[in-house]
Amino acid sequence: MSKESLMQDLNPQQKEALKHCDGPLLVLAGAGSGKTRVITHKYAYLVKTHKVSPESILTVTFTNKAANEMKERIQHLLGKDLRQTWIGTLHSQCGKILRKEIKTLGYAPDFSIYDEDDRCTLIRHILKEFKIYEALYKGVSSRINLLKSSLIGPEDFLSTGDGFGFDEKLAKVYVRYQDELRRSNALDFDDLIMLTVKLFKEHQPSLKKYQAAFPHILVDEFQDLNASQYQLVRLLARDHKNICAVGDDDQSIYRFRGADVKHILRFEKDFPGARVVRLERNYRSTQNILDASHAVISGNTSRKAKKLWTERGAGEKVHFCWLVNEEEEAKHVSKIIKELFLKGAFAYRDVGILYRVNLQSRPVEDALRETGLPYHIVGGISFYQRKEIKDVIAYARLILNHGDNVSLRRIINCPPRGIGSATLSKLENEAKKKTMSIFDTIKACIRGNGIVTATKDKLGAFATLVEKLSSGSYDSADAFLKAVIEKTGYLASLDDDRKGHVAELIALAEGKDIREFIDRASLLTTVEESSGGDHVSLMTMHNAKGLEFPVVFIIGLEEGLLPYFKANGNEEEIAEERRLFYVGMTRAKDLLLLSGARKRRLYSRIQEQEPSRFLRDLPRNFCHWIEKVSEPRDMRCRGEKARPEIKKVKPLFSSGCRVKHPVWGIGVIRDCYGDGDDQKVMVNFPNIGVKRLSLKLANLTKI
Repeated sequence: MSKESLMQDLNPQQKEALKHCDGPLLVLAGAGSGKTRVITHKYAYLVKTHKVSPESILTVTFTNKAANEMKERIQHLLGKDLRQTWIGTLHSQCGKILRKEIKTLGYAPDFSIYDEDDRCTLIRHILKEFKIYEALYKGVSSRINLLKSSLIGPEDFLSTGDGFGFDEKLAKVYVRYQDELRRSNALDFDDLIMLTVKLFKEHQPSLKKYQAAFPHILVDEFQDLNASQYQLVRLLARDHKNICAVGDDDQSIYRFRGADVKHILRFEKDFPGARVVRLERNYRSTQNILDASHAVISGNTSRKAKKLWTERGAGEKVHFCWLVNEEEEAKHVSKIIKELFLKGAFAYRDVGILYRVNLQSRPVEDALRETGLPYHIVGGISFYQRKEIKDVIAYARLILNHGDNVSLRRIINCPPRGIGSATLSKLENEAKKKTMSIFDTIKACIRGNGIVTATKDKLGAFATLVEKLSSGSYDSADAFLKAVIEKTGYLASLDDDRKGHVAELIALAEGKDIREFIDRASLLTTVEESSGGDHVSLMTMHNAKGLEFPVVFIIGLEEGLLPYFKANGNEEEIAEERRLFYVGMTRAKDLLLLSGARKRRLYSRIQEQEPSRFLRDLPRNFCHWIEKVSEPRDMRCRGEKARPEIKKVKPLFSSGCRVKHPVWGIGVIRDCYGDGDDQKVMVNFPNIGVKRLSLKLANLTKI
């Protein structure tokens, strides 16, 4: 593709971002403004116009799905294979660097990569050993994640931990956890970044090598960088400063993972002379949706000013409905979806239902099932998190790295081979005494050194199996995995569905490098597989990031849910909750329907709910306000200024009544909404279908 064709179909601001190739560049890319197009075209522009080698452009994003899409688009633009390039997630890029350089830090290059499930398994094991309540493992995992994302190792935490909520038990677990990782020659996700930063800080030749290797750096979703990730890209861009940061501070919603919106807000200070380009033309939503979203996000004071606009026209007004309880809210949502489908306006796949926390999905699921609507939940179990897939990957990791204790614990008796927990406990104690891996302890036991168990022969058979597979020669990852499942007899313990999943894993591994495939499987922790088919999508607003739907419902717009009750009293947390609402709103292309309920069952008890404080920011001229409760309710919140008053609707017709239209004949009212001159009805005419009509124009007669 020529330079001229690369510029085609780009707006003036996108072209400006493309042409700035020397020095720092901040692209403030509003929701739906074509940021992926800018990154992919900029990559191609550097290669075509500036003759930059594709292998010397470090391009990072935050999900494998986004990275794959980016790579495919760039390949299409350049018309060449990009397998040897550096396009991927920040974690995968650091994994590639550490595979080559980690000896400098005293690790072996055959290290295992532990995902969140592996991390939690190890933490639970340590808590049990320390006789600390095991159910705390998720909280401990989250704290360790935040410490590592702030580049605070165990020693730093022990010496300066007071500023990070120092806790003696946490410190004890953190020290032991990191020691276990080291003994297993394993890294978790956060280690991939933290150790790469450590490598570059403590070993200047390595830093210089990769600074020279990547004279251009493109960073997607810049607002989601945590402290360690930000320091990493700053180190790499420190000398040449050819960094293009693309992001939107209004969409920074991962503070709980350590992301800091201040990084994008202070980019110009950290990179003096940076060019700033604002992408404000939106290609996704209608103007009413954009104006309502802008009114909400403008409530945050610390943000880069931007105002999105579109050529799609005003579109439908944003709808808000306040209902009696969560069951009525769910019925309201499912009813509208059914009617939109019957009318032929939208398919089920066009609809996304978003909520703040997972427990909100239950009544919606019940209503969708009752109405007979197909749906799936985004954020459920990932293919790579299924037990059978995790088991096969654990076998592969142990075969590649005999020191991997977490993987060994997982599969030593899977399928059952008569090696119970008592034997494993003895082996672990002996391994601890001799500072050996469990696998090496098993081999010592077989030779007659150390403990003697009644399962010596079984342990010997297990060790022989692992070593035989380790010494084998394999052309590719699929051949390796086939050998694993054949020699271990693992498939015999599975039902047909699970066998099918393992077969799919082997198919995915076809022709791939063994180590790269296992690393990729370990790095796929979030649900990044798209689910085909025509069904409604349910998800949290965090999981909705990066997605879009013609029709979006956001349910549960209530104090305590959005904003979440844990955010109260903290301005930064409230600002993040506002950004989360903004992200949810800007997923909508054509219709945005908001709702809340006066009563909701939360954490085992029914609670009286107040409308969300964010509703006061929605201008009346962009919205329809509907209240479906048994008695009028003041939309005020104690200590807050008045929210928009919601008028109780007194429709001329009610759902279920029969009406006559002068052209289409007799039909049945399915729904009524709006007020005054804006009142509308959905009518099902047997020979025509469902029609949405304005009462002031329809000339309907009740019969």
